[in-house]
Amino acid sequence: MTALFALATSLLWGLADFGGGVLTRRAPALTVVVVSQVIAAVVLGVIVMATGGWSEAGPQLWFAVAAGAVGPVAMLSFYKALALGPMGVVSPLGSLGVAVPVSIGLVVGERPGLLQCAGVAVAVAGIVMAGGPQLRGAPVQRQAVLLTLVAAFGFGAVMALIAEASTTVTGLFLALFVQRITNVAVGGAALYASVRRGARALPAEGGAAVVLAALPALTFVGLADVAANGTYSIAAQHGPVTVAAVLASLYPVVTALAARGLLGERLRGVQAAGAGLALLGTVLLATG
Repeated sequence: MTALFALATSLLWGLADFGGGVLTRRAPALTVVVVSQVIAAVVLGVIVMATGGWSEAGPQLWFAVAAGAVGPVAMLSFYKALALGPMGVVSPLGSLGVAVPVSIGLVVGERPGLLQCAGVAVAVAGIVMAGGPQLRGAPVQRQAVLLTLVAAFGFGAVMALIAEASTTVTGLFLALFVQRITNVAVGGAALYASVRRGARALPAEGGAAVVLAALPALTFVGLADVAANGTYSIAAQHGPVTVAAVLASLYPVVTALAARGLLGERLRGVQAAGAGLALLGTVLLATG
């Protein structure tokens, strides 16, 4: 069950990242984040009311609040780092967030077997390579590296926090709703501050019409991200966090393959090799 839900997480996160990346070519990144999270919050609010999730409220929801506060900061740091570039360095570094939940799992006493340790090493190498690491060429700004490391730590922290936010299915719906409300508050404040500094909240060409036309895609991105958080929480609760975190972090492979299949982008040799290693690592983890 852990492997199944963790792989579902990587699929959902990978598709959400792909969709978000495509949308940010048409609209400001902050607007994409805020609108998609507002839609997700509305849907989750309906689900919470329908399932009576409010009865699961408790101190553990502070983990969801923390995840909701860290998530937008990590995402915005990552977008800023990508803008500074080069992407061939930033993208693989951003995948290193998997070290956070894996380290937590080891601290609390998880001890993977030899085969699983090999799977972790192979899968993490594949994840980094799938991002297309750039080993030579354009210099890397120190700010880009720092922002990427902040983003990576944030992504890993969200994985660890959301896994602690609930112990039941209805409680998970409530935790995800609280996380999304916090996402909207933090992201909305950042968007407001950005507009106050002179940035645009809407595309320069097309304005609100572009955002309205993109609502189906924004809905998919928001709900896929929510579902990924949910499946990861289930995976982490039903098996070793060290396994769940690594398998869930295969999303860069999914994003790269989606870009190849839907946009016709060619995979570099190192990316194709990374995808193969990630698949091998998955097999080792699942069978170990």
